[in-house]
Amino acid sequence: MATGPLGADAGPPRPGTDGPGPRVTPVGEDALLVEVDSAEQVAALYALLTSRRDELPAVTEIVPAARTVLLDGVADRRALAAALTDRPLPEHPPAEGPLVEIPTRYDGADLAEVAALWGVSAEAAVRIHSEAEYRVAFCGFAPGFGYLTGLPARYEVPRRDTPRSSVPAGSVALAGPYTGVYPRSSPGGWQLLGRTTAVLWDLGREPAALLAPGVRVRFRPVTGRDRSGGGP
Repeated sequence: MATGPLGADAGPPRPGTDGPGPRVTPVGEDALLVEVDSAEQVAALYALLTSRRDELPAVTEIVPAARTVLLDGVADRRALAAALTDRPLPEHPPAEGPLVEIPTRYDGADLAEVAALWGVSAEAAVRIHSEAEYRVAFCGFAPGFGYLTGLPARYEVPRRDTPRSSVPAGSVALAGPYTGVYPRSSPGGWQLLGRTTAVLWDLGREPAALLAPGVRVRFRPVTGRDRSGGGP
């Protein structure tokens, strides 16, 4: 029997089934939507597909989300669907990836509230948040906005009951299991921890987005006269 591009037997595809691999559904004329069970599996699948892109039937774009990966512009949906559904995925993404450091001034309007939810002081909350290493799970909401995972589940916090009509660009914030940095001023309901002067989206830069799926992120606290994380 022939072997598929991911090392699986290239039998007939089983779109939408619950086999050992992910659930694959055709979308439109030339796309596949791959559904998995966790953010970790999304990251593992995205890393697998991007690292073996040259071995796959031609794919124009690979777009991860919270529990899915969209493969757009697929040249041979049958072969790729068969390869994906015939083999279980690794549970975790690779440990290594490019690292981006974001200088952050932890003076957000919701820092004290988040610290109270965690049952710690504001200083300890800063330490908890800045000592973690994050990974960009997926991007969305606005150009340059990355959904970062990395905080333990016990530090998840709810969105604000009443969203703000305007959140400043560069705001570092939390909601649910994610950390994010607002690339531009916009309405938002996430809990604000601090701010950074790092530019998340710049059309004059290549690539325009500072953060992309799979990138590792560290937040570096800045204080006093160090203005790299924001104004006074």
